Amino acid sequence: MRHVIALDVGGTGMKAALIGAGGPPSGGGALLHRARRATGRERGPDAVVAGILEFAADLREHGARQYGEPAAAAAVAVPGIVDEAGGVAVYAANLGWRDVPLRALLAQRLGAPVALGHDVRTGGLAEGRIGAGRGADRFLFVALGTGIAGAIGVDGRVEAGAHGFAGEIGHIVVRPGGAPCPCGQRGCLERFASAAAVGEAWAAAVGDPAADAADCAKAFASGDPEAVRVWQGAVDALADGLVTALTLLDPRTLVIGGGLAEAGEALFTPLRDAVRRRVTFQKLPEIVPAALGDSAGCLGAGLLARDLLDTTDGMEVTP
Repeated sequence: MRHVIALDVGGTGMKAALIGAGGPPSGGGALLHRARRATGRERGPDAVVAGILEFAADLREHGARQYGEPAAAAAVAVPGIVDEAGGVAVYAANLGWRDVPLRALLAQRLGAPVALGHDVRTGGLAEGRIGAGRGADRFLFVALGTGIAGAIGVDGRVEAGAHGFAGEIGHIVVRPGGAPCPCGQRGCLERFASAAAVGEAWAAAVGDPAADAADCAKAFASGDPEAVRVWQGAVDALADGLVTALTLLDPRTLVIGGGLAEAGEALFTPLRDAVRRRVTFQKLPEIVPAALGDSAGCLGAGLLARDLLDTTDGMEVTP
């Protein structure tokens, strides 16, 4: 059975799948096999790269054994700065690597064409094609996690930008002169509305270093005045950033995912209200929760690999 390898590399764990290559291009393909491994970043960047290559090779062997042929293509989604066109993982602070030619290394190991993608953009691709944004010709996917990142979807693809930085909505300045951001600016959106920022603000408010964003969401839902202050402050900052993005991009659907989105309507009800109050001439998009959870990156990698088959079938591919 013809299939592809999909890999999603995170800071602590790697998710992988073998996905059938049949079916319409807009579909995700049959999920044939799932696997997980630790990323092993404590062993250093070289060991992480070696672990990715070994994991991919094991998946190739499993596919050949179970389905009668090795994977026809593969794709890997990684965090940090990614040169998708060049196939280079440029930089990832949490993995410690710089300028890793990951696409070439994987292609050589697998003997098959390989695509390299940015983790959030790849997850956004999956949400746009087979998840919450399915059917929307223009969508914006925003992941609210430790930081905030986005993916700009246009007609079934995700825009990387001229230099690979498209979608970095977390670094829109929403509070000029505010909290310093590691990017070098002050007042960036992710310093106020990410899951990490909400957790830090709530921990400070209650004097408990172990308190996190989920605790704040629960307290907000119960009407705790201090939680209402912290939570609404984050929602207002997020709405300010989103309206800037809506003004520039005019998406039909706005898909919100990541850890903070797990609060459900505790986030979405006040967020929809806050965005609605801020728009003037802009068209209000549908604001919906992401549908694919932590599988989005892996499923998106599968889509990248299937797309790669469309461009390489009938061609001789040199790793």
